[in-house]
Amino acid sequence: MDIFPHMSADEEIFPFIPDPPDGTPWRAPAALEERLYELARRNDAGDDRAAYEYLRVISAEGLYRPVPLAGARQDAPVFVATPADGRRIVQAYTAGVLPRPHPEVAYEFVTLGDLGMLWPDDVDVLVVNAATPCEASFLSDEEEREIWAELRDELFRPGELCDRVETRRTGAPEGEAMLRGLACGAHLCYANGDAWNTLDWHGAGYSGEVRRLAEAWGIDDRDDWSGTQERLLAGEVSPWLWQFTLDGRNWLVREAGQADPALWRDSVEETVRRHVDEDVDALVKGLRDLVGQIMRYEARFRADGLLPPGGYVRSVAAWDLGRATMVARWGRGARYASEAEMRDAIERAGRSAQTVYGSWAEFSAGYVLGRCLHFDEETFGEWYTDVLAAHRVLMSHPESPWLSVSLP
Repeated sequence: MDIFPHMSADEEIFPFIPDPPDGTPWRAPAALEERLYELARRNDAGDDRAAYEYLRVISAEGLYRPVPLAGARQDAPVFVATPADGRRIVQAYTAGVLPRPHPEVAYEFVTLGDLGMLWPDDVDVLVVNAATPCEASFLSDEEEREIWAELRDELFRPGELCDRVETRRTGAPEGEAMLRGLACGAHLCYANGDAWNTLDWHGAGYSGEVRRLAEAWGIDDRDDWSGTQERLLAGEVSPWLWQFTLDGRNWLVREAGQADPALWRDSVEETVRRHVDEDVDALVKGLRDLVGQIMRYEARFRADGLLPPGGYVRSVAAWDLGRATMVARWGRGARYASEAEMRDAIERAGRSAQTVYGSWAEFSAGYVLGRCLHFDEETFGEWYTDVLAAHRVLMSHPESPWLSVSLP
């Protein structure tokens, strides 16, 4: 049964990417679709192994399937299409070909094996990336779906989809301001294996994005999203005392050319006592301790090449700004934000980063310090080592956003 009966044919519900002119290579949206295009062409040329290799690739990467936004969930009924040839088919897509989020249609992430478990009766064809140059069709009887389940168990490892630079080669937005804002989210895009330069955001699928915001941010609706987004862009999610403490050193460097640790501690204490009337002894002790904590992190950062010799962190604004540009995208995926609101938030994050930092390396050090102060508690564990590894890749990978767009 058609579960989108009121949709007109010209609405952007499903992907449509025309074949390239004869003799012209197709420029795929991303590396995954390029690989699938090669396999589809090999299959068309009679290579019997190509179809199985195509299945293995999508088994490892996962797919997205369309469902009505109203009542969307990961186990929602599978949409069955009936093209002009009369077949009953199920459509699924890879991330790079997905259209912009639709007001009434969502895309849910699903493994190939799990799609087989949801399979409707009397349907015997799966079409992957329909109406694109990397389209492939597969018969889907019970025996074939058992193979899909076996491939899922063998190949699907969610962790292996993370910690990688993903870049859209086509369909990416233009304009330095937008790309700069998108590049502010590089740490999180790398960690999650998401394309850093797409605005057609589907992320972990509709339900995955809703769950991400609820569990990690306490965001359950549009008002929650809007409030959190504004606080991140204003730098008000991170504790004020982090930047206050760094600003104490920044002032000393401007005034005296250097910041002796003892003078730094005395400066933040004097400022607090001058401006706060109530008993501030506990606050003063915390601030003085924070000076030592920051210096120990920075010493480790210099040893690991995150900071240059003698370098220090001037601002942790990147910790909020980097997350702000991602909360904008996650909010769009969860349909809490309009496209215009997402775009505005991303560009604002980029402008703010540009006013604070002189380079992506400096931005990254500020982000890492914020993350460590938030989570790490001076253990120098995975909260630090994971983002350090991301920093090193993002500073050198040829497709890194930080090598694609300037910050200053």
